[in-house]
Amino acid sequence: MVRRFFVGLGRPFYRLIRALGRAVKKASIKVTSRNWIKNWLYLAMSLVVLGCSAGMAWIYWEVIEPMPNINQIYNPPSLSTKIYDRNGNLLFKFYDQENRTWISLERIPKNLVLATIAIEDKDFYNHHGLSAKGIGKAIMYNLKKEKADKLRGGSTITQQLVKNVFFDGDKTFKRKIREAIMAVMLEMKMSKGEILERYFNEVAYGGDTYGVQEAAWKYFGKNAWELDLKESAYLAGLIAAPSSYSPYGANPDFSVYRQKHVLDEMVKAGFVGQEEADRAGIDKSELKKNISNIEAPHFVFYVKEWLDQRRGFEDVGRQGLKVMTSLDIGVQQMAEKIVKEEVEKVKRLRITNGAALVLDIKNGDILAMVGSKDYYDQEIDGKYNVATALRQPGSAIKPINYLLAIQRGATLMTIVEDSPVTYEIKGQKPYKPQNYNGKYMGRVTLKTALASSLNIPSVKLLAQNGVENMISLAEEMGITTWKDRSRFGLSLALGAGEVKMIDLAQAYSVFANLGKKVEINPLTEVKNYLGETVIKKEVRAEQTIDPGMAFLINTILSDNAARTPIFGPNSKLKIEGKTVAVKTGTTNSLKDNWCIGWTPSYLVAVWVGNNDGTPMSWVASGVSGATPIWQRIMKELLKNEDDEKWPVPANVYLVKTCNNREEYFVKGSENNVVCLPLPTPTLGD
Repeated sequence: MVRRFFVGLGRPFYRLIRALGRAVKKASIKVTSRNWIKNWLYLAMSLVVLGCSAGMAWIYWEVIEPMPNINQIYNPPSLSTKIYDRNGNLLFKFYDQENRTWISLERIPKNLVLATIAIEDKDFYNHHGLSAKGIGKAIMYNLKKEKADKLRGGSTITQQLVKNVFFDGDKTFKRKIREAIMAVMLEMKMSKGEILERYFNEVAYGGDTYGVQEAAWKYFGKNAWELDLKESAYLAGLIAAPSSYSPYGANPDFSVYRQKHVLDEMVKAGFVGQEEADRAGIDKSELKKNISNIEAPHFVFYVKEWLDQRRGFEDVGRQGLKVMTSLDIGVQQMAEKIVKEEVEKVKRLRITNGAALVLDIKNGDILAMVGSKDYYDQEIDGKYNVATALRQPGSAIKPINYLLAIQRGATLMTIVEDSPVTYEIKGQKPYKPQNYNGKYMGRVTLKTALASSLNIPSVKLLAQNGVENMISLAEEMGITTWKDRSRFGLSLALGAGEVKMIDLAQAYSVFANLGKKVEINPLTEVKNYLGETVIKKEVRAEQTIDPGMAFLINTILSDNAARTPIFGPNSKLKIEGKTVAVKTGTTNSLKDNWCIGWTPSYLVAVWVGNNDGTPMSWVASGVSGATPIWQRIMKELLKNEDDEKWPVPANVYLVKTCNNREEYFVKGSENNVVCLPLPTPTLGD
């Protein structure tokens, strides 16, 4: 378009050059004649035309040829991506230098349009890209200005839009020519309304705030379409020099004076009456404080990584996405408060940090993610997200091993020996597992061994189950960090293999869902900047383990009587009137302490320790450390809920066995029961 425009403009010059060429030739023939005045006139005109041609060539090659493609005006600018909780509460905005949200002209209030036109370009609706009046006033001002004053431009709104979209801060003569040409071209391509819409979404309003929607939020905490006259006049006044007029800068009063000037210009233009303008004065106290908050920070950055790595959204901070997540800010704030308070209480145990995760297990929603006790605490590296970090789970991993035993034929009444044992492993020191209290209970049922978290029975079971088999089952359920199987031995039964809290929660949600693995997914819906839905949550579920076997694990871990021998009848693992399965874990090195529990609807996982791996002092699972945090969070979740029990699967029966004791069995497995004090039966194939 630009090339055709200048080729057409150059044709008359070309014709003139040819005519003058012929005239010069004729003049040279008559040079001896008496008509010398005409000859010199021909020569002078030839030189003028040649000069014009050279000028046109310079303009084309130096100004026109490097000019951007005007059609790039239709490309979307860098737009902020916003992360919301499940109820539409803003958690955070990601953006690359320019914080911008696009809105249509219909949503921009008329007062803001008029205020901007009054102060920036009164002839906007009358010119075609350039304003002769504006240019003339700028020239007169610059001729009369003092040396210390800044040069004043005569740019129209269209020229400003061209500058914002296509050019940087360069103020060369060439750029001004390009800007003027492109402004005329833009007016030929777009309507005044289209130009205004792009202008209000492109223009800077101070700092990293671009576009009127983000400006309205930054300065007044509201949407652009909610602005009144005084607020509209205030924002219009910032455009000319956002840094100079910023209320957060060195001279905050300047913005108030500027707003008054905008109102005066609106009166002169006949847009508002004097009385209305007088009532529209603004006070600095009406402005929002310049505070940048981030809610649920660990979760927000987890979602950003999820969008990037799992959904392929590169450069999230420029795409203008509206991301609705599963997080419940009320649950999040409750969990944050409890983690911080309880970690503070156990500082004497050399515990400096804690983390928690809350799931709605039926649909894989993350309701809360607390990655540390304080995101901003530099002493503990608070930005480090423990919920996605590698930590040893200790005894918290045992339910997977016990599930494997049940899959291989064991029952809740299967007898295991809680007695000293030594394993000779070639090339290593003999392995002698110990119970954390240093005592032995002798022959116990599988149910008691798991409920009381006895270490030695767990290792003996794994020796029969096989380490490889346990790893395979764990991976089916959601553990992703045991890829190098050669690293692991029997100590895996006691949590020597590092896991992520998010993975452990995924795995144990399988128990909560009676064997169904529902994929954890923090997103509910994602829309692009045009409002089109690009991601809609689909609950992905598959039956990973037998429902009856999952039910048996839940039966064990929700039986307060079964864990009483170790934890007592009134430990913090008990939630009065509620059916909750729960498992604790503490590593032998005292670097990690866990508590993870679930109902048919919710799962809560909690960890305490030190980010740098420094050992804690003695932490008694079920009494201190992670468990009090877990209990408080779970109580809050369930306080208004009825007691929810797992339905008994079709393949599970309640059978009277040893001493008329009633216990659940998967159909057919009741035939394997051998009552105490008889020897332990052999498990598996």
